[in-house]
Amino acid sequence: MTIQRPDAPDSVSRDHGPADGNTLEPPASALDALVLAGNAHYKQRHYGDAIDAYRAALQGDPRHWSARLNLALALRSTEQYDECFAVLSSLSAEQPHSVFVLNELGKAHFMLQQFTLALDCFERANAIDPKNADSLYWIGGIKHAMGDLVAAERDYARAATVQRLIRRPARQEPPTFSALMLCAPVMANTPIIYLTDRPAYEAHILLLFADTRYDIEELRRSGHIVINLVSDADRGQSLLPVAAELVDALGLPTINHPRQVEQTTRDAIALLLAGLPDVRVPQTLRHRSSDAHADIAPCMAFPLLVRPVGTHGGDDFEKIGDREALEAFIALRPATDHYIIEYLDYVSPDGFFRKYRFIFVGDRVMPYHLAIGESWKVHHAATGMIDVDWMKQEEHAFLQDPTHVFEKRHYAALRAIRDRVGLDFFGIDCGLDRAGNLIVFEVNTSMLVHQNNADFPYKIPFVEAIKTAFDAMLHDRAAGA
Repeated sequence: MTIQRPDAPDSVSRDHGPADGNTLEPPASALDALVLAGNAHYKQRHYGDAIDAYRAALQGDPRHWSARLNLALALRSTEQYDECFAVLSSLSAEQPHSVFVLNELGKAHFMLQQFTLALDCFERANAIDPKNADSLYWIGGIKHAMGDLVAAERDYARAATVQRLIRRPARQEPPTFSALMLCAPVMANTPIIYLTDRPAYEAHILLLFADTRYDIEELRRSGHIVINLVSDADRGQSLLPVAAELVDALGLPTINHPRQVEQTTRDAIALLLAGLPDVRVPQTLRHRSSDAHADIAPCMAFPLLVRPVGTHGGDDFEKIGDREALEAFIALRPATDHYIIEYLDYVSPDGFFRKYRFIFVGDRVMPYHLAIGESWKVHHAATGMIDVDWMKQEEHAFLQDPTHVFEKRHYAALRAIRDRVGLDFFGIDCGLDRAGNLIVFEVNTSMLVHQNNADFPYKIPFVEAIKTAFDAMLHDRAAGA
């Protein structure tokens, strides 16, 4: 049986059960026309209209396979996960050997960070078809997210053995272009699962491994452009040179060239952005574990911030008040390098701390979120904003018009930062001090853009705008290839 999906050609397969004797069933052509209309809406990302069309088809035949499957995918795209799971689960119960359905169910669980449930789906799919590289790739990714790096690397390697290039089909035929994506197993990669969810272009994902020879001509035929996803200059330091050499050999237009990514360590960014008008960048030193007898923080005043190299978020990230406490923190991980960072106070006059995130997409500077908290260590998911109306209203106002907060000089500073960093797609976390200076907290290509915003629905159109801009940037780059 052929499973018709919104990202497949515009034809309809029909899998009806026996008609209900009490129901006047519309002709097959009418049902198929509704599914095709839904697919057309889906391709344009008009998910609400697509859902309406699929539901209309299901009124005629509640067991119409394509309408149900496509409805589930559209529901996932609009974060209606409860109904999405119900539909996919019923499809999987009817067709327990459908690897595609199991994989889609796993992806829905992964979107909600339900890693154990997601892993179960993909492992069941892998048991049915051990040669399905997509299942293996996701198994590796989930184990990576769960912190089992040894198992993740093993599964990534299995996926590469089964299929050197993992193909992600476009949502349409023919695709607008092809992209070759470079990915580093068990290392930090640009998290673009949402940005590349059923785009108009097809993608070929290449898992990079050290000491591996690649067929340059085969790879060159796999994409009009290259998207380098190896994003962390610390954790990816062993593979970024490999990626750079490969990119140079391919000679294709490249998004986020690996050599530019190599310049985004926290200490390198501090030096790179020093001296920009209206910008304060905290002095940042790297304390190397090999320099056990070196002065930990020469010429830096306490309090200081300290974190292990290669980490993001708030874990293992502390404000330290004196040298003894700093030495004790570093001693917890004697084999690990640490960043020691000047603490710049950015508390607002009302006593709250505000951290703004912008995403740079080509020449555009786009707002992504505002996190408001009572502590200097502010992370959107941990602020408690979900229960505070005024905080959500302030974030919404920022997203609608950042110029109410960021003046022309701030935008000039952001553009200057973009020019110095020289990347095509990256993010910045920043704040404003009481003098109105822009304080840079972090600049890199590892920042997450996601669609899990059911608790903050006002964010959805702004996140979608970033995805649209990302797609347009890739299209323009491919068109010029």
